[in-house]
Amino acid sequence: MRKRSLGQSLELCVELAGYEPKQVQDKLKLDKAQFSRWASGGEGIVWPKLTAVMDFCGNDAPLLWMNQARGYDLGSMRKVETEIERQNRLLREENAALRRALVATP
Repeated sequence: MRKRSLGQSLELCVELAGYEPKQVQDKLKLDKAQFSRWASGGEGIVWPKLTAVMDFCGNDAPLLWMNQARGYDLGSMRKVETEIERQNRLLREENAALRRALVATP
């Protein structure tokens, strides 16, 4: 656990993305004072806004922090494969099988 609170994990989320809080606030049209209260723990953050921050930053640091804080083993957790990811995986597997077949052909 790198951070001790959800607010600190929100700051980590922004930091890991290489952004400054102001960049996230501007892009998502978040109020600076409210963002500051979220980070300090002075105000709770609603789920749609939290997911918007995580989506924009490209990581799930706050979600992982919450799971860790609730006693979940992060090493055994995995994301469910999306339909696009499934299609991509199947196409890659088909491509690999075709390549193997071409190499095996005399």
